[in-house]
Amino acid sequence: MKRDSTAQTLLVATLLCVVCSVIVASAAVGLRHFQLENKQLDQKKNVLIAAGLIEEGVAVSQQEIDRLFSEKIHRVLINLKTGKVVDSSVVDVENYDQREAASDPARSQSIEPVADLARIKRREKYAFVYEVVGAGGSVDQLVLPIYGKGLWSTLYGFLALASDGNTVRGITFYEHGETAGLGAEVENPKWRAIWPGKQVFDESGDIRLEVLKGHVPPTSPDVKYKVDGISGATITSKGVSQLIRYWLGPDAFGPFLEQFHQQGQGTDA
Repeated sequence: MKRDSTAQTLLVATLLCVVCSVIVASAAVGLRHFQLENKQLDQKKNVLIAAGLIEEGVAVSQQEIDRLFSEKIHRVLINLKTGKVVDSSVVDVENYDQREAASDPARSQSIEPVADLARIKRREKYAFVYEVVGAGGSVDQLVLPIYGKGLWSTLYGFLALASDGNTVRGITFYEHGETAGLGAEVENPKWRAIWPGKQVFDESGDIRLEVLKGHVPPTSPDVKYKVDGISGATITSKGVSQLIRYWLGPDAFGPFLEQFHQQGQGTDA
């Protein structure tokens, strides 16, 4: 075979492709453990940020994040349909991945279009609730994972509620693909600082919390339910309102929150 023949060129190219594929695949497998650890660390960090236990933008070591999470957070897996805690004999809680479950037909369920406020089409059957433990072992806050469609992407975040299950303590979005300077402002600490103290439900139990288009008039009688919209990001703002309505509603965390109240929790706003 001639060294500069077409066959020789194709052979060399094929061998290079095979070698490169093996290298890339080996690197992916070898790094998977570290990727998983980083993913878990990022989730812990964002739970703590939503709960106000660490400040975003301040350097915190992995050891400190792990310590705070271990001391302050009690993670439970619940059945979204019933609101009850899932026993470890039913699901491998330690290795359960919500996002993987949401895309697995065997571990998720489809959402009727009329009920799909978050526009996610399917949701997992089981979801984590992060209880923030206070003095004496009482639950001071609930941190709930939330997600739904914005303009260009699915936004993933956490919403922290006081022990009354109604008063917002904090919110954070840790993953999305929204437009920089517009929808991506869901990450802006100044915008997120508006949320604490807002109320989710009214006296009738209806979800009233929403992000408006524009600013909330300070004299509005509904100011406690309203959050300033993000300038130039109307669709993203509406998406945030809708995903909150979905995840705190009867098709998601609603049954859990109702039982939380019935069990005598929820007196501290």
